[in-house]
Amino acid sequence: MSPLLIVNEIFYSIQGESTHVGRPCVFVRLAYCNLRCSYCDTAYAFNEGSEKNVEEVLSEIRRYSAHLVEVTGGEPLMQPDVHPLMTALCDLGYEVLLETGGSLDIEPVDGRVKRIVDFKCPSSGMAKKNLWRNADLLRTGDEVKFVIGTREDFDWAVERVREHHLPERVTVLFSPVFGELEPRLLAGWILSLDLPIRMQLQMHKYIWEPTARGV
Repeated sequence: MSPLLIVNEIFYSIQGESTHVGRPCVFVRLAYCNLRCSYCDTAYAFNEGSEKNVEEVLSEIRRYSAHLVEVTGGEPLMQPDVHPLMTALCDLGYEVLLETGGSLDIEPVDGRVKRIVDFKCPSSGMAKKNLWRNADLLRTGDEVKFVIGTREDFDWAVERVREHHLPERVTVLFSPVFGELEPRLLAGWILSLDLPIRMQLQMHKYIWEPTARGV
């Protein structure tokens, strides 16, 4: 029997974040999350979802022409059968991104998957949940994201970037909490540093309504 997943939504849109921003992408959003970040914009994925096997998910993805697929959540690594899905996608020749909250082990993830690890800053309320062993598992092609809500978050994130020597191996992304931190403030803070940090905005929230789903 094909492995089963609880899927919140599958949709085709423009990638709004990461170094892949602007690219057409199929998103597979899985249900459930072990974190409760203060600024979460996908709380609807905590419990909402329907059961689909991997073949059904692949069939839906094939409806679209994009060759880029992102598996996200929620927290996709909460469901063990996410691994057969990602491996199947890689075997089919898709470029696969995984967005994960940084609190669960990324080592079992298929080596062909590009892992985007969203380590949580203090204002999220979830910083103590970060599994810093994941920083040692990162490799070229992976990305690390810090969502910045305050100056405290920024200074804390810079310390973690330096402590774990992140720019030596991966792209580091700083993103402002939408509607809470003025982007130009974050831009100024980044420009004051001598670190190769890349600023990003959630582009989809500027194209569509910030609360829109399926985009």
